[in-house]
Amino acid sequence: MLVLPDRDAAGEAADEAGERFGLNEEPQIVREALAGEDDAEDAQWLVVLEDPDGRLDTAALRVLAEEYDGWLEVG
Repeated sequence: MLVLPDRDAAGEAADEAGERFGLNEEPQIVREALAGEDDAEDAQWLVVLEDPDGRLDTAALRVLAEEYDGWLEVG
């Protein structure tokens, strides 16, 4: 899952992920408060990538997230 600062960044990162990694399914974009966040304005935008076969390169995903001022959350 990519964690991004705003909706625009999440949308662009989701589109870019589809192009770079040839995803079969379009990533889901979700707004969610992370653990410890209690203010709705502090909610982050998540790009949820399904990878049941483990074929996505986490280093490449991390680079993609950082290009949009975000980070990769694995788990």
